[in-house]
Amino acid sequence: MEKRWWALVAVALGTFMTYLDNNVVNVALPSIQRDLGLSIAGLEWITSSYILVFAGLLLAGGRIADVLGTRLAFLGGLVIFTVASVAAGLADTQGLLIGARAVQGVGAALLAPASLALLQELFPDPKERGTAIGVWGGVGALALAVGPFTGGVLSEHVSWGWIFLINLPIGLVTLGLTLFSVPAGQRQANFTRALRRLDPAGLATSSLSLFALTYALIEGDAEGWTSPLILGSFGVAAAAAVAFLIVQNRNADSMVELSFFRSRMFTGGLLAMGLWAFGVFGIYFYMAIYLQNVLGFSPTGAGAAFVPMAIITAAGAVLAPRLEARFGVARVTAFGLAVMAAAIAGIAQYGEGTSYADLLPWFALYGVGGGLLIPLSTVVVDALPPGRAGIASGMLNVSREVFGLLGVTVLGAILTNRSNAAEGAELHRFLEGYQFSLVVAAVLVAAGVPVSLWMLRRGRTGAPATEPKVLETV
Repeated sequence: MEKRWWALVAVALGTFMTYLDNNVVNVALPSIQRDLGLSIAGLEWITSSYILVFAGLLLAGGRIADVLGTRLAFLGGLVIFTVASVAAGLADTQGLLIGARAVQGVGAALLAPASLALLQELFPDPKERGTAIGVWGGVGALALAVGPFTGGVLSEHVSWGWIFLINLPIGLVTLGLTLFSVPAGQRQANFTRALRRLDPAGLATSSLSLFALTYALIEGDAEGWTSPLILGSFGVAAAAAVAFLIVQNRNADSMVELSFFRSRMFTGGLLAMGLWAFGVFGIYFYMAIYLQNVLGFSPTGAGAAFVPMAIITAAGAVLAPRLEARFGVARVTAFGLAVMAAAIAGIAQYGEGTSYADLLPWFALYGVGGGLLIPLSTVVVDALPPGRAGIASGMLNVSREVFGLLGVTVLGAILTNRSNAAEGAELHRFLEGYQFSLVVAAVLVAAGVPVSLWMLRRGRTGAPATEPKVLETV
């Protein structure tokens, strides 16, 4: 097997670790709280610290990959993530565990953008690259569903520390494969020039904006959306975003050029992937609660319930590039979003007295739709020049994380408001809010169908957009 296919294995494993840590902790939280005597606030920050740092530094990670090299960024992120995972697994206090989770976020923010950029470098042939990104995306989708199941099994039958320590052997194997299979890229000869190219002002303002936005989305429900803290966080996010745009306008070698967004393929791809994340993150989160609180599943059982969906999603991600080659990315993406919306609406029909067999066909349909969107990553990265693959990947991940958080927070707010307005027993009120929130989610995901058909259509030449300043403009 050629080295680049071994490199695909390495990149897929690295992605698997970071995606797994997005949700592997949730079902283990009761065990962690019991063993470490954590407060509720401390428990929440075990999850939030990772997401906050990861989302906040994604654009910075993408820029570092573009300037210092994707291989170096990937290896650096991998080492940081693996070491932090060991520290989290061995932590015996609240502070150490939260700190280790934050450092994991630093590693993931370097690793995630570099992963996709590496695939663009290693697979210049569009057909092979489509296959590679399909495999990469399928592995990532599998990790999203395997996470709760893995966390449940390890925390129930071994120890909660192993949900983090399991990353050590995976990290070591990934490190070895990367050193063996990924060729060293060109290094910046002049350190001062490299530092200037990193755009420190751009890194600072973009990170501050994303930190503040992510914090507001995470804490908004608990603090109150109109509280001074949350409104202040949104204000900081907006001010930092404006400062970022001003800095980028004045920098000849900026991180993000506004002309990027003139590319229909780039902007449309980000929107479509964001809607995918809105559906996936939001639905996974609230369906897991439904399975446990209404249908009586154990944490491990609820995690296992998503595995068939994840396998179908992974298979769809591998097959999607062939479908895109035949029918076009616009049609395949629109069809995937339509299928996801139909599946969410179907799941919304069910309340009490439902069996897993009733839900499984809709779970399968949901997996089919979700899998068709994953190779859209290729479109987003290919829409920018090759030297911007890292920042394109970073922006794609930002879209995924921010829209995913919006999925959880928006659907949560709708669920809570609808439940509070309903009458009757607590379970009935929860179901009223849960089912209504799924209907809203279905409508929002379905809105991506016309957006995809318009924004992701190919130009008259049929070629993908590679230069946003001249091709596929809005």
